[in-house]
Amino acid sequence: MKIGKKLKEARIKSKLTQEQVAEQLLVSRQTVSNWENEKSYPDIISAVKLSDLYSVSLDELLKGDVKMLEHLETSTDIVKSNRKLTGAIILNILLLAFLLIMAGFFPNSAYMIACVFCIAIISTSYLLYQIVKKI
Repeated sequence: MKIGKKLKEARIKSKLTQEQVAEQLLVSRQTVSNWENEKSYPDIISAVKLSDLYSVSLDELLKGDVKMLEHLETSTDIVKSNRKLTGAIILNILLLAFLLIMAGFFPNSAYMIACVFCIAIISTSYLLYQIVKKI
């Protein structure tokens, strides 16, 4: 059975409205609706809180929904996330070094220097965005 259906059935069985659940979990009613309609999935903390709120075991709530388990696996795999971020940092450093070397071959070209500067800004901004998103 899909997690959305399980969540809705457990909420109804607990005689709670989406609004009441949202207040308990400190999320919006729309978020609860999205979980129940499987437009999005709860994070692991919310899943534990839902389990407690509905008096349903976490195992019973999560088992059987492959998409939900995949979502939890990717959202909680810190090692894989850190490897990707480390790889992005190394790639950015190599890209910037390559661009600086290339700019050295064309010292009088204002266009080359402008291109190097723009690419460096874009790649560094994207990297900083990924770091901030992780925090």
